[in-house]
Amino acid sequence: MKRILVSLILVLLVGSSATPGQTAAPSAEVQSPSLPLVQQRFTPDAASVSLQAPQEPPPELHVLVGKSVVLNSPQILKRVSVSDPSIASAVTISPTQILLNGLAPGKVSLILWSEQERSMAYDLQVELDVVGLRDTISQLFPNENIQVSQSGASIVLAGTASNKEVADRVVSIAQTQSKNVVNLLALLQISSGGQVLLQVRFAEVDRAAVQQLGVNIFSTGAANTPGAVSTGQFSPPSVASVRGVIPGGIEGTTTTFNLGDLLNIFLFRPDLNLAATIRALQQNNVLQILAEPNLLALNGREASFLAGGEFPFPVVQGGTGVTAVTITFKEFGVRLKFTPTILTDGTIRLKVAPEVSALDFTNGLTVSGFSVPALSTRRAETEIELKDGQSFAIAGLIDNRLTENASKIPGLGDIPIIGKLFRSRSVNKSKTELLVMVTPKLVKPLAPGQVPTMPDFKKPFIDNNKFDGKSGEAPPKKKN
Repeated sequence: MKRILVSLILVLLVGSSATPGQTAAPSAEVQSPSLPLVQQRFTPDAASVSLQAPQEPPPELHVLVGKSVVLNSPQILKRVSVSDPSIASAVTISPTQILLNGLAPGKVSLILWSEQERSMAYDLQVELDVVGLRDTISQLFPNENIQVSQSGASIVLAGTASNKEVADRVVSIAQTQSKNVVNLLALLQISSGGQVLLQVRFAEVDRAAVQQLGVNIFSTGAANTPGAVSTGQFSPPSVASVRGVIPGGIEGTTTTFNLGDLLNIFLFRPDLNLAATIRALQQNNVLQILAEPNLLALNGREASFLAGGEFPFPVVQGGTGVTAVTITFKEFGVRLKFTPTILTDGTIRLKVAPEVSALDFTNGLTVSGFSVPALSTRRAETEIELKDGQSFAIAGLIDNRLTENASKIPGLGDIPIIGKLFRSRSVNKSKTELLVMVTPKLVKPLAPGQVPTMPDFKKPFIDNNKFDGKSGEAPPKKKN
């Protein structure tokens, strides 16, 4: 019993002498199993936060059209996919290497799968060689401010060009990289003011030569046989007005022929009852036209000129059971349209369209009883750049025509010498040449007080004092 009591006293003494920090240790040991519970309580929240975080954009890969790039992967790959095989292709050359080929400009998605079915996505950009194109343009046109960029499958040209010729050349160079070129080049700012005087000369020469030869023979009763021999080319005679008496057994019988055209030579032998009309004609025609219109136009505005006229042209308009003919007027003559543009260096960019037209009754037609002529037109249109006072000419507008018609009576026309009486021939030759000369000039209005020089009139006009007399006086009487 004594031993038990001593043990209890020792235990109490030891418990009473313990420090506060030592008492906290047992409490901590009691709470340690709950830590995993706390961790399990916050782990789901942390996972939800990671799912709600925004996804990062996939990395980009770049390859030029017609070029190849090798892509190395740190993992063994199982599958490869390209969204558009027409833009790029992917070829597996080893378990960790892929060969990417650029086929056409554009952007596709490249996805790789590893053996653990983990995917890796890339944005593959197939680009044109814009840097090389930019360097080429800079070397050829060092003084031009031109920017080159790519938009999709197209090349975009921006900036300014000194003139239209430079802009066209840059576009041609860019088309070697892509057929789709967006031209946003702006020409140098043109002069805001000024007028342009355009002096134009139209010179036209029309020459024509005609040769005709033919014979029409007819009988009013020779050998008791009325009739006619003709190739039909030059208005052969028809029965109506030329009379002759047939001799012989049917004496007193008459024949009548109608002559629509006596041609050049008409021969008739009443005693033989024979007649002939001969067409032997040679013509040379010359037509010369010279027009010198002067036009004044504001910078950048179109001006037009017409020296000619209008002719009525019937237009048939059909309806339900009703047909109406309306008349419209069409212009013909010497026409000129031009648009001047003054550049900052004083150069005149000129868009000019001269035209010469004339009525052509030979190729006309008849519509509802109206004879409508055709139009013979010669037209040119061009755009050039000239300095003040320089000239250019549009020549070579030549029209040569040759028309030959030959007719003969079979058999009779093949007889030597005499056969020429049974042949007819017509040759028409024409040659037309047009020359247009244009001279632009920069003009300025006259200052106040300046009077332009008037034309020099060769003969004086009526003098009012001599014709009407002085005011309040009767005109002088003429002496007999």
